Amino acid sequence: MKTGFIGLGNVGGKLAGSLLRNGIDLRVHDLDPSLVADFVARGAGEGGGPAEMMRACDVVITCLPSPAASAAVMAEMLPEIRPGKIWMEMSTTDADEILRLGALVAQAGGTAVECPVSGGCHRADTGNISIFAGGPRAAVEAAMPLLKHLGRRILHTGDLGTASKLKVMTNYLATVHLVALCEAMTTMKAAGLDLTTTYEAIRISSGTSFVHETESQLILSGSRDVNFTMDLIQKDIGLFQKLADQGGVPLEMSPLLIEIMRDGQRRFGERAQSNRIIERLEQATGLQVLADGFPLVLVDDEPEAEGAEVTRSVSPLAAAE
Repeated sequence: MKTGFIGLGNVGGKLAGSLLRNGIDLRVHDLDPSLVADFVARGAGEGGGPAEMMRACDVVITCLPSPAASAAVMAEMLPEIRPGKIWMEMSTTDADEILRLGALVAQAGGTAVECPVSGGCHRADTGNISIFAGGPRAAVEAAMPLLKHLGRRILHTGDLGTASKLKVMTNYLATVHLVALCEAMTTMKAAGLDLTTTYEAIRISSGTSFVHETESQLILSGSRDVNFTMDLIQKDIGLFQKLADQGGVPLEMSPLLIEIMRDGQRRFGERAQSNRIIERLEQATGLQVLADGFPLVLVDDEPEAEGAEVTRSVSPLAAAE
């Protein structure tokens, strides 16, 4: 399939790189011409604009920073959508907006699939990230050959809109644990504990998580560059809060989390790296939450392999009971 990719930022550039590395006939587009030039130098085609790309390609993938950006790109692509064309939305976006845009694609005769990813930029770079795929079964199967190059674990979540809801839920949970880890590690520092030992204690215990095993390392090394910014965190946890409001769920942690991130933005900048949130506590206590021996950059050391669909519906422990 002739494939177009729009949005070559921190995540999109790595996902598009997986397609190029695996021999996909790829055209690319981004508002930053230097990012496009880099891909062209590596063998991709220059896609022109969104309309030109949709006209020339069988599949167009978007990975953009906001629902507004996706809507603007779709407005350009829509006149070129015909039967047989597929739009794959890999942005983290509003479920209501994906349903609106998906309906426009369907009215034009095309097919829409939402495919947000989870697992961090370092895994997007190696094709080992996880993908939530939302849309009709036939649409997901049509996208599956590309999805297997983009990610390691692919979960069909249900109808269009379900993947976006699950993605903002997972980002909400990741943010909860990031803030909790900041509090835990600062408290251990204040209590006189060695932070390398603290890291290992969390890692081997019931308190661990993917966030700890990745982002805590960047906090402790002082890098604090996770390739994910506070404005994106605010977008995602705000979308999760919107879902809760629509469902009448009286959340307690979510509003506090939003305010903590707002305070971080006021202190460090609107687009500060998300794990700089630790610095609020460093400023309040005068402590430095740092330790030797941790990496400045995350690298995925899991060998790349073709992805597969996740079909297990119960945990191994539950199945054994």
